[in-house]
Amino acid sequence: MTKWLSMLVLAVSVAGGSAAADDRSILHQVLDRGTLKVGTTGDFNPMSFKDPETKEYRGHQIDAAKQLAADMGVEVEFVPTDWKTLINGVVAGKYDVVMTGTSMTVSRAKAAGYTIPWGRTGYLPLTRKEIADRFSTWEDLDQPDVTIGYNLGTSFADFVKLRLPNAAVREVESPARDWQDLLAGRVDITISSILEAGKLSSTHETLVIPFQQVANSLPLSFIAPQDDHVWMGFLNNWMRIKHESGYFKSLNEKWGIQGQD
Repeated sequence: MTKWLSMLVLAVSVAGGSAAADDRSILHQVLDRGTLKVGTTGDFNPMSFKDPETKEYRGHQIDAAKQLAADMGVEVEFVPTDWKTLINGVVAGKYDVVMTGTSMTVSRAKAAGYTIPWGRTGYLPLTRKEIADRFSTWEDLDQPDVTIGYNLGTSFADFVKLRLPNAAVREVESPARDWQDLLAGRVDITISSILEAGKLSSTHETLVIPFQQVANSLPLSFIAPQDDHVWMGFLNNWMRIKHESGYFKSLNEKWGIQGQD
């Protein structure tokens, strides 16, 4: 473990008071076992996705997880999860932290804790090229003859229910993705983040972004148990150090994520 990280662990432990002496702190569990367990979905390009050739995880959040583990002097273990059970997994202790490109929402914050943000995102619609002229505003989506697909457990589900209540909906369960239903013609629209929308529209020539009015700006963060203040304190301090060093700026540039640092 590097000298600065050892000092950081000590500082967080002292600041944590009695909680620091609790051997249930994830920080000390990770250091003791030598492995950081990271929950990730592997279906969110460019955040977390499976390389089709190597079958290994790649992406912005995968690089960040590897860097976190390296700075702690431990190995990283990626634990597969999905959007519907993502929060349940961290609460149940299946993994130490979620790093998959999650945005902050009130519903998630009721059950799990968020670190300080590493960036921001917003929402854009995706549709098929042949019907794109039907949609020029968000209001055009909020119609009974428009079917919107979303994955259960995502922040997109909450957004559709709140902002587009008049549209018909189709709920998709992982490991399937809502944009696959869009390609198959089972829905007219899916809501995507600005991070993924560009990737999908460039990868699939039949998918387009019908208008560029970004909605629902949200911070992007990692998720950890909300009651482990020692672990959360360490993660937040690590992120502050990485922000100040320019790490996240370089990482965003590597994965083509602009304006997020």
